Amino acid sequence: MIPMDVEGMAVLAPEAAPVMLLREREGERRWLAITIGGPEASAVALAQEKIQLPRPGTIELIGQVVESFGHRVTGVEVTALRDGIFFADLVMDSGIRVSARPSDAVAIGLRAGVVIKVADSVLEVASVRVEIVGSGPDAELPTVPSDPVEQEREVKEFRAALDRIAPEDFVDPPSDPDPPSAPND
Repeated sequence: MIPMDVEGMAVLAPEAAPVMLLREREGERRWLAITIGGPEASAVALAQEKIQLPRPGTIELIGQVVESFGHRVTGVEVTALRDGIFFADLVMDSGIRVSARPSDAVAIGLRAGVVIKVADSVLEVASVRVEIVGSGPDAELPTVPSDPVEQEREVKEFRAALDRIAPEDFVDPPSDPDPPSAPND
């Protein structure tokens, strides 16, 4: 199991569902994007920001129920990806594992302050490697505009670029029958 950080939420298109972004803490620093529902995204964001509601929401209630039975959550593990669906477990101090949706498990884990882990087998098939811009202390990830108008403009530009692409653009160029010879060293 690979420790991950919850980097936040993203909405990739105006009508699309939110995406929960996890990033590998060390090593390859792979990213895992899990599509979740709007209410779940809110629960994860509130938990990540440690915002306390005046009354407990479902995530807080689950944590209180676990505690009232004398247990605590010690970990969250995204264990599998089957047929496009991610599976996760809440790991309890007693060794009991409770199956949960990743969004709920992550929100509960964030509230409990435990490590979120993802099976390497899940990362192998579903993660993305993001190129870092620059190097050293000035290195940064490519950014997504936070302004919804700017995001929509970039999506429209991308779609327009896709509309201009023709199947012929993907044909390999003809090979040169007389390629230049390599210079001798």
